[in-house]
Amino acid sequence: MIILLIYIVIFTVSFFLVTKLVHHATRDYTSLKTVTFGDESAVRPNRVAGVISILTIFLLWGAFTGSKLLPGFLHAPGPFAGETSFTYVAEAEDGSRDDAVVSLVVHPRDTEPELAEVAPGDGFAKNDAAKVAQWRNILIPFDRNDEIKKKDGARIVEINGQPVSPGDSIAIEGGRVTLSDKGTPNFEPTRGWQMEPLYLPAPEAVWSRMLKIADEGFRNTTLLGHLGWSLFRVIAGFICGALVGIPLGYAMGLSNWFRGWFDPIVEFMRPVPPLALIPLVIIWAGIGETGKIILLFLAALWIMAIAARSGVSGVKISKVHAAYSLGASKWQIMRHVIIPNSLPEIFTGARVAMGVCWGTVVAAELVAAEKGAGMMIMVASKFQNTDIVIMGIILIGIIGFGIDMLMRWAERVLVPWKGKG
Repeated sequence: MIILLIYIVIFTVSFFLVTKLVHHATRDYTSLKTVTFGDESAVRPNRVAGVISILTIFLLWGAFTGSKLLPGFLHAPGPFAGETSFTYVAEAEDGSRDDAVVSLVVHPRDTEPELAEVAPGDGFAKNDAAKVAQWRNILIPFDRNDEIKKKDGARIVEINGQPVSPGDSIAIEGGRVTLSDKGTPNFEPTRGWQMEPLYLPAPEAVWSRMLKIADEGFRNTTLLGHLGWSLFRVIAGFICGALVGIPLGYAMGLSNWFRGWFDPIVEFMRPVPPLALIPLVIIWAGIGETGKIILLFLAALWIMAIAARSGVSGVKISKVHAAYSLGASKWQIMRHVIIPNSLPEIFTGARVAMGVCWGTVVAAELVAAEKGAGMMIMVASKFQNTDIVIMGIILIGIIGFGIDMLMRWAERVLVPWKGKG
């Protein structure tokens, strides 16, 4: 919630500064004559907004992971690290009381400090020491060196001068002490707002891991090898899906019979997630490359069919009548009217299908894959190597974004009439 609020604040401030201050000085008033609603050609990505958006994501990532790439004043409050202590009062079965101090050391997870010896003190309750890693908690057996132990009837009645009973919590410097149901104090250090590296490592940690894997490889395969296999599977599955889906969509858009025959099948399979098909794919095609490509083929097939059908159905009938009035044959109408006017929808469907294929490649590589970015992510997750998981996700996203940009460029070149009526 805190991250979301900060993101909204940065978005609002950036929008005001860029649109109201920077662009106001160089406003192109002729662009105000353009109708933006319903005119796709009038809307273009704001490059400044795109750059700020990416920088904001990395800023939040670094701030909430304590990244060394950012100055300290930009870091979110981190977990407590250092020394603290609390004093407890133990009461014996006969009503006598004695107090003792528990010294605590909170240390980073990658270090293991030595505990200094503490003087036990007088009385039946003895001073003690304990250590705990950040983002962890520790049960403190307070009576392990006391003369009168819990089994003898001793119990804690006060912590730092405040009366306590099982279930109560007392705030101390650097954390909180909670008395368990069995009367044992449980110390939990202050976690702060930063994410634990186990769940979200800092950007430089992910970068370092990527350089290491690029140099040494991962499970006997180079990083480029893993990405290459994933790219091959995605492209092969997408091409197969397009080769079948586009003609199927055209047939459904041009023939009542084909529409009636295939529409129930397409509409039934379209909402079925590719993940649900993995067991069937394994049974039908085994665990080799064929099964992975079939899964990606099915992920792209229905999207391409619906996109082609929608493109054909969206052709204005006035253009068809105009072509007929000029003496065009059915093939000429198909070649010069139907296909050109349906290409924008097909390209849009292709971009969506490629995104779905990239999202499915991780699931496809679950099927006994030995190479691939998805396999790398899944193996790393089993060993809680979050930096490798994030690295794989980022690389898949970058490659997917690059492919999408390539398809946008192809669309601008091949379909320059899109959005222009």
